[in-house]
Amino acid sequence: MARLEPHGFGLALGGGGAKGYAHIGVLYELHARGLRPAAIAGTSVGAMVGALLAAGYEPAEIERRFRAVPPDEAFRREHDAPPSFLGLAGLRRMLEDALGPQRTFADLPVPFAVTAVDLHTGRLVYLRRGPVVPAVLASAAVPGIFPPVPWGEGHLLVDGGVLDNVPVRLARRLAPGLPVVAVVLTPRPDQLTADSGVRFLADVPVFGKAIQRLRYVRALHYFMRSVDIAGAHLTHWRLAHDRPEVVIAPQVGDVGLLAGPEVADEVIARGRQAFEAAWPQMQRALQPWRRWWRAWRRPSNDDAEVLEL
Repeated sequence: MARLEPHGFGLALGGGGAKGYAHIGVLYELHARGLRPAAIAGTSVGAMVGALLAAGYEPAEIERRFRAVPPDEAFRREHDAPPSFLGLAGLRRMLEDALGPQRTFADLPVPFAVTAVDLHTGRLVYLRRGPVVPAVLASAAVPGIFPPVPWGEGHLLVDGGVLDNVPVRLARRLAPGLPVVAVVLTPRPDQLTADSGVRFLADVPVFGKAIQRLRYVRALHYFMRSVDIAGAHLTHWRLAHDRPEVVIAPQVGDVGLLAGPEVADEVIARGRQAFEAAWPQMQRALQPWRRWWRAWRRPSNDDAEVLEL
């Protein structure tokens, strides 16, 4: 198979919890074709996968590290964390083991940044300086479910998916003039299944059937379902506005947010399938003449509401 590396591309990895195993399936297909992103932008689980990729890890090693996180440890709360329903202790440990607790964005061999949202200002935030692991955890801090992350002077950060679940604009900022390949884990609004968000706690080992029947847990299910609906509409509105050159959309709407490694094989396979479906689109996007067309057509800046920290 011919290898296409004419000018590179920016990679935007969207959020979606355990749906993120599909990102690994996409990476397998990219690497099989000799394709490497020139820059990577991530939100939530896309930030986790993106950080490991930007650090130089191969897809098989990224998969191994995610699978190795014990399900009963992945979402354990840390005793000194801000208020939240669950925590990210196991995933924090995995990231620190892979990257080192002090590794900064400047240390990564591939340009990388993540999105978050500042609870105090209500603004979208791009994180591309300072230590990587806290920034990734901030990008993954689903409000109320995982603890927010204090940052700098007076900022309190949560999941970037609140405002930008597939960071196409951030990928453009990191790799100006290059095509953006967006991996979208959020179902379209017309593809939302009846249980896409309502069953999210059923995947957590510490929550038995009795707890699932408690009124406050059922109320939380309904809240998460409403968040899923709003997120699906916002995500696909932004995609229509930001117009990535390539959209890879694995069919993972039925995968629970907090599902464990038992779903990995199936979800990785769906990522591979989605890449194959998008491959003709990607071949067209990587044609060299299209780079000059994009540079002429698109403005160099994005929106004024972004705060860089």
